[in-house]
Amino acid sequence: MKPMLFNVFFPIGGAFLLLLFPRKIKPALSVAIIGATFLFSLWSASSVYANRGMILATSYLTDWFSFSFFADTLAVFMAGVSSFVALLIAVYSLDYMKHYSDNGSFYFWMVLFIGSMMGLIYSANLLLLFCFWEVTSVCSWRLIGFYRHDKDIQAADKAFLVTFFGASIMLIGIILIYLKFDSLELVFLKGSNLPNMISLLLLAGVVSKSAQLPLQSWLPDAGVAPTPVTALLHAAVLVKIGVYVFARIFGLTFITSAWFLNSAIIVASLSILVAAGSALLENNMKRILAYSTISQLGYILLAFAINNEDAFKIGMIYILAHSLGKAGLFLCMGIVEQKSGTKDINDLGGLARTMPYTAAAYLLCAFSIIGLPPFLGFWPKFMVVLLAVNSGHLFAGSAAVVGALFTLFYLARLFNKVFLGPLQINAAEDRRSVMVWAVVALGILSLLLGLYFKLPFALVANL
Repeated sequence: MKPMLFNVFFPIGGAFLLLLFPRKIKPALSVAIIGATFLFSLWSASSVYANRGMILATSYLTDWFSFSFFADTLAVFMAGVSSFVALLIAVYSLDYMKHYSDNGSFYFWMVLFIGSMMGLIYSANLLLLFCFWEVTSVCSWRLIGFYRHDKDIQAADKAFLVTFFGASIMLIGIILIYLKFDSLELVFLKGSNLPNMISLLLLAGVVSKSAQLPLQSWLPDAGVAPTPVTALLHAAVLVKIGVYVFARIFGLTFITSAWFLNSAIIVASLSILVAAGSALLENNMKRILAYSTISQLGYILLAFAINNEDAFKIGMIYILAHSLGKAGLFLCMGIVEQKSGTKDINDLGGLARTMPYTAAAYLLCAFSIIGLPPFLGFWPKFMVVLLAVNSGHLFAGSAAVVGALFTLFYLARLFNKVFLGPLQINAAEDRRSVMVWAVVALGILSLLLGLYFKLPFALVANL
């Protein structure tokens, strides 16, 4: 059995296996399952890099659907990043979720979420990819509405309906691909010219899942979920699916027109600006970070839409940098929320005195998201701006520069409001708990991978 199949079916099977165990065992078992998933990702990566190419496993059912999975550099890189960040979030959740009586259902949906992400990443059939795409929507719907209050259910329903709307349009595009090319196998479709109409239909799914304009409004509302869920949504799984599929379909499979790619660049540029501006005006700390995610995903989409070899690699590095940094920021704010009981930054202040480790981890992760050297986030952000300008997309390059400045402003404002100034609220200290060590690890990794940036770039060198 090929390693990528373990990568897919082990977490999916593990999620249902969790249902058989007592509630007390489920948290640790979930961490073990996700940890094994990360190890399988490393195994898959070693196989791909050793073979210097793609590994394919196919079981045909009909001429339009098959259980086809393949592993290439893009797939194993994405699987490794997603499963590693998910593992740290799962470790963090051991402390965060222990107070909730219904944490058994949380761990079931979280592990299934990771498994469906792995299935989507390795799918070699478009319809199979779409099936996993929709499973992630169901998992996110249940996780966003975890607390089951009215506002939680409304936010979960909104997230599901918006992403389902985009997915429905995307499905029409997949049907048209089959009617035109008589196949949905990505290996057979490679190098085919894709008409603009079909490209736009597929782009609707990407835009809805990665919360790009004009289908972005569901993501800030999803902040009602528990912090491990929001971290998964923003850093490890859900919103990364859209940009991954864009890279897979428009970067490595089909040939698309310059007009379509320019349209995607415009969407990305506007998302960078509008979302970053919205973050400046927001007072809810989770919504600030949600708008930040929309903006940062705009950079990734911009890199992939420039659509040359260098831009593609930079987009992948940006995914890594954002996954580490944004997971750290959300988990830091989760500690603050749990210790203080509020998300409103106007009610907070001076928490660096009682939460020094959380404040330090926040700064490390924020510096990477802002794009300050020598943190990992600096390299792809700087290169995206250069690529946009050098390729003649001056508006996109300008939007990227302005978005970077806005990022500095809103993350500095968030730090100032929460951690500096006089102490506004009696919050408990951030003792050296599992949650604190998880965010510190993400911050340190953002710095170390920036100092040794040749390592992440080496991982994407053989695309």
